[in-house]
Amino acid sequence: MKNRSFEIHYYLMLLPGLVWLVLFSLVPMFGIVMAFQDYNPGAGIFGSEWVRLENFEYMFVLSDSRVVFFNTIYIAVLKIIGNLVVPLVFALMLNELRIQIVKRWVQTIVYLPHFLSWVILSGILLDVFAFKGPVNSILAVFGIEPVLFFARADLFPYIIVGSDVWKEFGFNTIIYLAALTGINPALYEAAAMDGATRMQRLRHVTLPGITTTVVLLAVLSLGNVLNAGFDQVFNLYNPLVYSTGDIIDTWVYRAGLLNLQFSLATAMGLLKSVVSFVLIVLSYYLASRFANYRIF
Repeated sequence: MKNRSFEIHYYLMLLPGLVWLVLFSLVPMFGIVMAFQDYNPGAGIFGSEWVRLENFEYMFVLSDSRVVFFNTIYIAVLKIIGNLVVPLVFALMLNELRIQIVKRWVQTIVYLPHFLSWVILSGILLDVFAFKGPVNSILAVFGIEPVLFFARADLFPYIIVGSDVWKEFGFNTIIYLAALTGINPALYEAAAMDGATRMQRLRHVTLPGITTTVVLLAVLSLGNVLNAGFDQVFNLYNPLVYSTGDIIDTWVYRAGLLNLQFSLATAMGLLKSVVSFVLIVLSYYLASRFANYRIF
């Protein structure tokens, strides 16, 4: 009985979070029905005409929908690859650094952009890549004409991917460094006694020691295939780069809130949520299968 009364305090601590979850995550899900209606704000959800799957059929006919789906997957996949490879390489390089004070300073500096919002970083990027910004000034030294980076649809996806990797690779590096500390130092000593070079130790000791972590992060990132980063793209894109930079979330924002096509935007958002849910379930299954990672 005493234990139960003690557990009540934990449930009371959970209560505010559960109330927040219900009010702002579960209750709004009732609005999903708009995807199956010709929603009229004047009539409301209960008074709007029921059109079943017409919004989904119309969505797949639109050429815009195919473009935004391709852009979303393309940008998201490049981000996943970049955020797996770059932090891994950097962590391996940092792990080989023997001067500890330099190692700590470098780790802290590359970690800082993770704490900045895209509202701040987008302003910095727009200034850095501006027509008369530092990047174009450096290009001018080599005789290269100034480039309107954020007006070039062919360059925009790579700016998005590169800036995202720059922002997050410091945080992801910490995960790999934590995995590297779990490798038994005796393995390095044994390899050194056998005459293994530093590169051989890296190949035969370090990489196998963090393979499980790499696989785990790779399979868990599968659930983000349709999340290309609304905050980042919204703060950096413009109509000139819609053809390569417009993603599902920004398209839903414009269709629903700017063009007042509530039902169509809800249908697109619902489709994305369903596909993302399936991918998340699949990613956790693969994580359990290949990396022995379970959340339940």
